[in-house]
Amino acid sequence: MAAAVRTREVSPVELTDHYLTRIERLNEQVGAYVTVTADRAREEARQAEKAVMDAADPADLPPLHGVPVPIKDLNMVNGVRMTFGSSVYSDLDGFADDNVVTLLRQAGSVLLGKTTTPEFGLPCYTESDVAPPARTPWDLSRSAGGSSGGAAAAVAAGLAPVAQGSDGGGSIRIPSSVCGLFGIKPTRGRVSQGPVIPDLFGLSTNGPIARTVRDAALLLDVMAGHMPGDLYAAPPAEGAFASYAERPPGRLRIARSLETAVPGAEVHPDCVAAYEAASELLEELGHEIVDLPPLLGPDVLPHFVTLWGVMATVTPVAPESEHLLQPLTRWLRGHGEATSAPQLFQAHAALQGALRAAFPVMDEFDAILHPTLAQPPVPVGYFHDREPAENFERQTKFTPFTAVYNISGQPAVSVPLHVTADGLPIGIMLAGRLGGEGTLISLSAQLEEARPWIGRKPDIWTA
Repeated sequence: MAAAVRTREVSPVELTDHYLTRIERLNEQVGAYVTVTADRAREEARQAEKAVMDAADPADLPPLHGVPVPIKDLNMVNGVRMTFGSSVYSDLDGFADDNVVTLLRQAGSVLLGKTTTPEFGLPCYTESDVAPPARTPWDLSRSAGGSSGGAAAAVAAGLAPVAQGSDGGGSIRIPSSVCGLFGIKPTRGRVSQGPVIPDLFGLSTNGPIARTVRDAALLLDVMAGHMPGDLYAAPPAEGAFASYAERPPGRLRIARSLETAVPGAEVHPDCVAAYEAASELLEELGHEIVDLPPLLGPDVLPHFVTLWGVMATVTPVAPESEHLLQPLTRWLRGHGEATSAPQLFQAHAALQGALRAAFPVMDEFDAILHPTLAQPPVPVGYFHDREPAENFERQTKFTPFTAVYNISGQPAVSVPLHVTADGLPIGIMLAGRLGGEGTLISLSAQLEEARPWIGRKPDIWTA
């Protein structure tokens, strides 16, 4: 699209009108957007079109000039409604641009709107009081995952070409898996969280969701950057990430594991099948595949839960508005508020100690393979309609592989290689060394070339 805009084969206005028309017709079905900025999008598209026509050399325009890109509703856009997925903030207007929003705007993108997210981004599904549930377009009775569920639903349903998401425990990889997309959780510090959202514990990061590896890599290039005030900085990247999508990865040493740190988590046969098929394909492509030694056991899970509960308390809620919170949020905030400062630092120290022992082993490998999730896409309400304790337990058993790489800060991707007999997408996850996004992008592009998925689209795509 960006190339077609620069060569004047298509106008930004045409692109924007196309997506706004689809959003108007289909959004209620898939629950992708909580706020649509139609007037702003059309004005930005008109300005982008004028810039193309006035440019002496359109090739000099920014990389996403005229391309529509939505923003997740956990990220602030100045002058645009922001809910954090919560009734508590249903009337809030953004008063600043997040750094990632600034970078996307500087890259020439057009804002379609804000994509749906669960309350404060805490659950792995996207159901809230401020918007319809986000549903995977492959089966509208099933959840699009979370917390970037709206972003993934938008891309998978053809309501956006790509989307910005964020990931604090799997929130890019989970919806990418259940929506049949490619998503990247970058290395800690690769993309700025500021200036509004704090870098709390370094668990969460912004990242791209796209239909192709190359698109995601280009979006990551645009979003990446260390900003003043950021607590973390990633190792410098060696060249543009998009260039890695064109490079063969060479022969890699790849570890694999079905072991989880979540007691009682069982991996569904369809997810095992995806994992085994990916292992075979990687071996066919010439890579060395070995089993990963056990590294992190169930003893790390309570420490992560401690951090997650404290994270739930960071978004301020006035006492008179507490009743507006959803039961899971109140339950998590209760755990967080009951955690003392020494307990918090002890949990953080315990996780750091476990990782210091694990990193020398993990760094022996170029990549590590897991299923992205332990189950195929689940029905809407599978988590949300349960009491908080059962809800949270179901979530941990659904997502037993993802959060470890938020704790470690390593990059990880979900690759849409597999489809069940019922036509549901199943992703496989590849994690890399710190700063190793380029290797993951190159390897994922090789998998994409060997088993192309671009032709797979849900029926709603043609609606």
